[in-house]
Amino acid sequence: MTAVLSVRGLDKRFGAVVAADALSLDITAGHKVSLIGANGAGKTTFVNMVTGYLKPDSGSIALDGVDIAKLSPRNVARLGISRSFQIPQLFIELTAAENLAVAISGAGKQTLSFHSPAEAHGRHVKAVELLARFGLADQADRPISELAGGVRKLVDIAMALVRRPKLLLLDEPTSGVSAEEKFATMDRVIHAVAPDAATIVFVEHDMEIVNRYADRVVAFYQGRILADGDPHVVLKDPDVRRYVTGSAR
Repeated sequence: MTAVLSVRGLDKRFGAVVAADALSLDITAGHKVSLIGANGAGKTTFVNMVTGYLKPDSGSIALDGVDIAKLSPRNVARLGISRSFQIPQLFIELTAAENLAVAISGAGKQTLSFHSPAEAHGRHVKAVELLARFGLADQADRPISELAGGVRKLVDIAMALVRRPKLLLLDEPTSGVSAEEKFATMDRVIHAVAPDAATIVFVEHDMEIVNRYADRVVAFYQGRILADGDPHVVLKDPDVRRYVTGSAR
């Protein structure tokens, strides 16, 4: 199987804090991979390095064999990696469709201009079509400020799909979503991503979500990979139960 993402010897330190310690990892195309670990284990730091928001102290990051470790977030996105955020990064005074229209404008080859409306050139239609993939067409013209937290999460993820990425990184896609809605929310995400066949890597603390949706689980602890493999095997690993899930017995 082809590795869409290949990381070798990745190191990152913040003073005395080790956020990544010689991390090496391959992500196979078409898979759904969950990153788990306690707060501060290094999961979000890993995502931030892969997407260009942080630069590693050493090591390499390759997307389809192309070194991206020194690229800016914008250039990483252009090559095919998109992400959503734990806290949705949205314009709350704009509607859901307007947020998508801005993202579509930014994904174009032409430079953004204050003299060219974001909704020009059929961008509103494209925005509504993408929202429809998430079951949100009826929310298109509502301001973000009026939308529930779970819906905001989905709009944020929809914005990450604008570029039709090869690799989609999701930072806690179900955090802030009620227990009754978490499976329905993740179902919408998987359904919406399917047409683009993107590889999905998602950071998650809810082990029910991990068990149901991940093909593979990578457990982080103190900047290192503690365990990596099939969800049913990793989640039963004694060290994972001790240091990650807190269920060691």
